[in-house]
Amino acid sequence: MSETTPRKILVTSALPYANGPIHLGHMLEYIQTDIWVRFQKARGNLCTYVCADDAHGTAIMLRAEKMGITPEEQIARVKSEHEADFAEFGIGFDNFHSTHSEENRELASEIYLALRDKGHIATRSITQLYDPVKELFLADRYIKGECPKCGSGDQYGDNCEVCGATYTPADLKNPFSTISGATPVEKQSEHYFFKLPDFQDFLKDWTRSGTLQQEVANKLSEWLESGLQEWDISRDAPYFGFEIPDAPNKFFYVWLDAPVGYMASFKNLCARRDDLDFEEYWKAGSDTELYHFIGKDIINFHALFWPSMLSASGYRTPTAVNAHGFVTVNGAKMSKSRGTFIMARTYLNHLSPTYLRYYFAAKLGSSVDDFDFNLEDFVQRVNSDLVNKLINIASRTANFVKKSGGQLSETCSEAAMVSDFIAAGEQIAEYYEKREFSRAMKDIMALADRANEYIQEKAPWAMSKEEGREQDVLDVCSVALNLFRQLMTYLAPVLPDLADKTCDFLNLPDLNWDSRTTILSGHSINKFKPMLARAEMDKVNAILEETKAAQEKEAGTAPAPAAAEKKADKKDNKKAKSKGPALREDGNEVIADTIDFPDFAKVDLRIARIVAASHVEGADKLLQLTLDIGNGETRNVFSGIKSAYQPEDLEGKLTVMVANLAPRKMKFGMSEGMVLAAGPGGSEIFLLEPHEGAQPGMRVM
Repeated sequence: MSETTPRKILVTSALPYANGPIHLGHMLEYIQTDIWVRFQKARGNLCTYVCADDAHGTAIMLRAEKMGITPEEQIARVKSEHEADFAEFGIGFDNFHSTHSEENRELASEIYLALRDKGHIATRSITQLYDPVKELFLADRYIKGECPKCGSGDQYGDNCEVCGATYTPADLKNPFSTISGATPVEKQSEHYFFKLPDFQDFLKDWTRSGTLQQEVANKLSEWLESGLQEWDISRDAPYFGFEIPDAPNKFFYVWLDAPVGYMASFKNLCARRDDLDFEEYWKAGSDTELYHFIGKDIINFHALFWPSMLSASGYRTPTAVNAHGFVTVNGAKMSKSRGTFIMARTYLNHLSPTYLRYYFAAKLGSSVDDFDFNLEDFVQRVNSDLVNKLINIASRTANFVKKSGGQLSETCSEAAMVSDFIAAGEQIAEYYEKREFSRAMKDIMALADRANEYIQEKAPWAMSKEEGREQDVLDVCSVALNLFRQLMTYLAPVLPDLADKTCDFLNLPDLNWDSRTTILSGHSINKFKPMLARAEMDKVNAILEETKAAQEKEAGTAPAPAAAEKKADKKDNKKAKSKGPALREDGNEVIADTIDFPDFAKVDLRIARIVAASHVEGADKLLQLTLDIGNGETRNVFSGIKSAYQPEDLEGKLTVMVANLAPRKMKFGMSEGMVLAAGPGGSEIFLLEPHEGAQPGMRVM
């Protein structure tokens, strides 16, 4: 049963820092959160998703100074870039704000004053390293020197990357400021501290209340047992942030006002939405739900400092804090030098965001385990599950329905099977709710296998050749499209772009969870259009190359002259070959360019059955073919054979196709291969047909 009383849910993701672009490590979190939010909305819950740019800190101030602009200009530019990346990945924020906002200033000050008035703020003088040239106190990351243990140079102020030793900046030999190069000096300053030990007992209970994953609660228990320390919440001028209300030239440390940014973004939205009330969601005792999605590296801020600040200032604490692991690429840490520190924009330059959303979902669970983005597995999984299984169901059957008038059968000939697919939604919903996305994807793809087996067994393309079986064909294809509708309903939170295309195709207003319980009977559909091209490994390699090139540019390096010449020669050769074959004086072609056998061996020739063929509106020479190449996989191919064949003469025929030809985007759609033909042209074009006994999917040797 679906939920009857809509829940009121507020969801946040960790705030991206307004100092640089979004990368795929970031995208894991936003995609994970977005999937969960879209699922809640599909179930009819009032689920609100807010986020903001984390816009304060020394790093932003210095970056703006280096670029010759104000910090405000810097964060506005980055915010625009972030929003564009998020939009293309289908991240459906209800509001994306900034921590540099009046709402955040007011709320951060209010929370601080509440903590101060209740005795949870302490002040004392501390000694820090200071840059006498830049006239600012230096955080550890802005200090380098020689390791006090092994003597290695150019090491940061907290640990040595050579020997692994940990230390304080004061321990470094020959330290220098990475900002100005000056030798730091020690200087005292009064700082403000949040007295976190006051909340020791509260946190022992709260961290074990079910709000955290078990492994996170266990880790925090170790910290709690060893004793909490007071938290420095102030920074000295110059600093880009909010000034502490009762402390001139003292500013809130970025991590104090950053989580308050969740509240500020929601408050900003409430001012524009009559159905949302800030107090209802945030005041202590609220019966609404609050969920944070974060990376495991910032769990201490969200599960120790943040709930303590909220509880002490009269606000509610989170219902749950959901942490995830880090992203690795091909089993290793993301690396700029290897081209695997991939920016979201670089990915978008080459591949569909639909691929990444699905791959993340297919591997994401509710634990804090690291996530490995295996590039070859990525391509294989996307093509196997989305193209070969899912979209295949619609592409193999839609044309038969359109030929019958574009309306599904009045009755469902396989009601029990469709009912099984509907019933499966309850378990899938439970997996979504618990963030066990990989389990949900596994169940959905098992259903997709079952749907393809049904289509293969019934073989409507063969049925259509038999006299008087038009209704049988329509019945089978109507069942198939009902099954496709169920699968896309379950996948809509993961694949919003394909969900929109499905709604257009099936003539549906949306794919909400409850509507799936009604079988589509006597329902008119629209013409099926290709939904998703196959993922190609060469596009993945192009991403890596672009990432490496960006790293070389950032580092100020360039390819060696010999490498550059080789690349230029390769480009010239490619350009020369693209001109086509040479001609003799009589106009006949000369076989001028040869290829080696290993190159020829790369060509994947397959037997294919033409299951559907149709004219292409606006094209004089093309026919659109749907090819069955075995194992439930179909391809959409545009072929210039219209002068020799009528569509009805082709359906059911076997032919030979190049199966691994890169998809080609044409004005009429995506062509996913090439059928082989011979002849001088005109009416004399002869499709290559295999011998008797051949089956779709067989390789031609």
